[in-house]
Amino acid sequence: MGWVAGFYRSTIGRKVVMAVTGLVLVGFVTGHMTGNLLMYQGPEAMNRYAHFLQSLGGILWVVRGVLLLSVVLHGHSAWSLTRQARAARPRGYTELVGQVSTRSARTMRWGGVLLLVFIVYHILHFTTGTLHPDFTRGDAYSNVVTGLSVPAVALFYIVAMGALALHLHPGVWSLFQTLGANHPHFTPTRRRVATALAVVVPVGFASIPVAVALRFLR
Repeated sequence: MGWVAGFYRSTIGRKVVMAVTGLVLVGFVTGHMTGNLLMYQGPEAMNRYAHFLQSLGGILWVVRGVLLLSVVLHGHSAWSLTRQARAARPRGYTELVGQVSTRSARTMRWGGVLLLVFIVYHILHFTTGTLHPDFTRGDAYSNVVTGLSVPAVALFYIVAMGALALHLHPGVWSLFQTLGANHPHFTPTRRRVATALAVVVPVGFASIPVAVALRFLR
């Protein structure tokens, strides 16, 4: 375990960990969004999907454990690398010139904090039902419609998906670069993949509270 700790303490090690865990989380949100779109097929399809997930038993808990570990490592890597960068230049620049990369980095940091808050709320809202106004275990469709019928909650979900979009585009772009897929030949593909994920995934998620507000889902 000594070399693992040493690897993680290094700058490149934490960048690799952040990229790998980011890849895991991107895969999860893409799959989760696809499953959520079953809401448009009605209560039977959505509840069947939710029941299938619950029937996985131990496998589901392993997946949850991997996701939790990925969130923790991803967040800690980003936080520690940010602190290291600031410590290397404690006084900052005499003249600050805004650049795309700098703005993206700032957006990712604050967007990451918002997404962390959203993840905690989302679990308490739809997984445990703790913050849900009328949670019915086993009725995922009804829980989604009822939970997102609260305007403030629906707005929070939409804002969080905006943060996800701003996080995905530079995040997917940089994780490919960190993992070595940064040859100029792959640049157009990297750009298309990053843009597609940053648009399709958040829009897919955000369409559900919008559909509930417009009473397409009820």
